[in-house]
Amino acid sequence: MRTAERLLEYAARDGVRACFANPGTSEMHLVAALDATPEVRPVLCLFEGVATGAADGYGRMSLQPAITLLHLGPGLANGLANLHNAYRARTPIVSLIGEHARYHRDNNPPLATDIAALAHPVSVWLKTVETPESLVADGAEALRAARQSGPAALILPADIAWSDVEPTPAPIAKLQADDDNWPDQIDAVAKVLCVGATLMLGGRVLTAKACAAAQRIADKTGAKVFVETFPARIERGAGGGSLTRLPYLTEMAVGLLAGTRTIVLAGASYPVAFFALPERPTRLAPPDAKTLQLVRPGANPEAALEALAEAVGASAFAPPTPTLATIPNSDARLDPFGLAQTIAATLPARAIVSDESNTLGLYAYESAAGAAPHDWMTLTGGAIGQGLPLATGAAIACGDRRVIALEADGSALYTIQSLWTQAREGVSITNVILNNGAYAILKLEMMRAGISAETRAASELFDLQRPSMDFCQIARGFGVPAQRVSTVHELAAALRHSYATPGPSLIEAMLA
Repeated sequence: MRTAERLLEYAARDGVRACFANPGTSEMHLVAALDATPEVRPVLCLFEGVATGAADGYGRMSLQPAITLLHLGPGLANGLANLHNAYRARTPIVSLIGEHARYHRDNNPPLATDIAALAHPVSVWLKTVETPESLVADGAEALRAARQSGPAALILPADIAWSDVEPTPAPIAKLQADDDNWPDQIDAVAKVLCVGATLMLGGRVLTAKACAAAQRIADKTGAKVFVETFPARIERGAGGGSLTRLPYLTEMAVGLLAGTRTIVLAGASYPVAFFALPERPTRLAPPDAKTLQLVRPGANPEAALEALAEAVGASAFAPPTPTLATIPNSDARLDPFGLAQTIAATLPARAIVSDESNTLGLYAYESAAGAAPHDWMTLTGGAIGQGLPLATGAAIACGDRRVIALEADGSALYTIQSLWTQAREGVSITNVILNNGAYAILKLEMMRAGISAETRAASELFDLQRPSMDFCQIARGFGVPAQRVSTVHELAAALRHSYATPGPSLIEAMLA
């Protein structure tokens, strides 16, 4: 299995430090080869959707590729939803996908599938290894592509992994120069920034410096500034620019973009509706608005925004006086506002928030604008079941920081096995499950689709209370301490206890 060992040795030299795995028979030689690369931390996940989601969280926070180890086509298929989210976030991930031995493929064994066809929609780069000699070079290509643009997939037949043929060495791949031509666009963009212009921000990470530069531009020119609806990662908190995310609801987004004559994209894609709905627009800016791209989607806009701020003569950044959240003085039942205020008021410095709170977390992001400096990650691709594994990977990448997973109850059940990996790895994650016993987001979408009365089928398909689930018992079964809260003060006490206690915990927040 020399070829497998050489691949992982190369990955370790190139900075890979984690492998999120749910392996099978075809990957056993890769598993064994991990012993030859102690720099790479093997992390067992009980479901492939946890492995891919954790690799996403790891990559977003470390900005370094993680490896996933997946078993053939069905294993990849189990992980596709969170690879979709990672693809939309352009997270650096290399999926190592086992394949049947080359000479066994023609036998059409039971697990045979078209792996490449499954992987293609969620991969910026894709290749099936054809010879042992090329394995390390193929791995180098995959890592380069992942660093440059997002998830890459390397399909590895078992007989190549177990081969003792010495692969051709490959140098550590250098990233290609960024192909953005933003310096050539600065003057043109600066001329259109005024009342009636909108600056849309995105990218793998929106740094505090990028946000501050955008705030300076807005203050000087009168242009509107929005962060894309679901940013991959944004640095925020007291002392930084307090930028608004473009709302998820088409009706609200269209209203905010009304009057826009020019929309400037800085690391963001053009804003479109998540879904087509009757008699509603699908493109959110006015149809006659011009579009200028300053920075390509997914690229880091920090340098371009700072240069643009200078070009328009923006003043030095003056941090706004933060509106500090306070814990509501009430023992009333938790509601979305009380939840958001309590999270914001107790948030530790340098915390990382993995937000899949959906309807119940409506106020959480804005409430935390004046909280201690922190990073916020969101559901980039809309495929639910991301929040718990995303938090798991982020905690493994940043072992000295507290991670908070704000998780809707229905979404949590997609990848609840994440709790077992959290307990096994001993990572410091506070999982806050927002329990209202329903797929509330689907009720909202049904109303938006023009169906005002809940149907009998909807009442069956959106309800999670027959029977009700006990997340505390589920968490304890996976080895994670848990408690249930139903008031603001109970939540605040539980959060503070969790932050002071190493390791994972779960708080089941019962919301009316």
